[in-house]
Amino acid sequence: MPDQSLLDKVSIVLVEPRTPANVGAIARCMMNMGLESLVLVHPLKPFDEEAFKLAAGAEEILQRAVFAHTLAEAVKDRSIVIGTSRHAGKKRKDAKSPRSMAREVLPLLANNRAAVVFGNEVNGLDTAALALCTEIVTIPSSSRFSSLNLSHAVMVIAYELFAAFLESHTASDRSVASSDELERFYRHLQDTLGMTGFLDRDRPEHIMLILRQLFARSRPDRRDVRILRGILTSINARCK
Repeated sequence: MPDQSLLDKVSIVLVEPRTPANVGAIARCMMNMGLESLVLVHPLKPFDEEAFKLAAGAEEILQRAVFAHTLAEAVKDRSIVIGTSRHAGKKRKDAKSPRSMAREVLPLLANNRAAVVFGNEVNGLDTAALALCTEIVTIPSSSRFSSLNLSHAVMVIAYELFAAFLESHTASDRSVASSDELERFYRHLQDTLGMTGFLDRDRPEHIMLILRQLFARSRPDRRDVRILRGILTSINARCK
């Protein structure tokens, strides 16, 4: 079996989960698929007896769960942030299937840490949350019905990561820039493009989303980000 430490670098992040029982079921799914790191962003209810009952042997994942106030805080040290979305949509044309995502990401875990982010049971992830993600994954479903329980969705993604892990033979030595480094670059980019007049200062979101997707496809490393920010700093100086 490949090195288990690869899967140890993957966290499951739940944003504002509503049902403690779902969180317990998710812990059980994770334990089955070799994932142990669970992060909860502003859960609406504390764990209860039902959560521990449905964890069914995976209670330690609940006990070790990390809590965060915001998604940005939860993923700031992650280089690969995989957002889940029910529908790809026009603005999410780069969405991947769970299988293709897992096969692309697994080799990068040798030198990078990843988070798979799920929204709550009612609304999923909003646009602001998806903007923080470097990858988008959509679970294919029947054209007649496309509704999964949150724990089922986690199980699908966790299974594909575990299957890719079992099949993995090569690792990549690339170190991708962290989410926090990318967010600072995107703020710098938005400020600079606003200064040059390229962006509408009042409504920059649409173009910035396209630019985020463009840079996410290349998975820039820290050196790439430093060069890009150096270019922006040079432009800033010329514009003053």
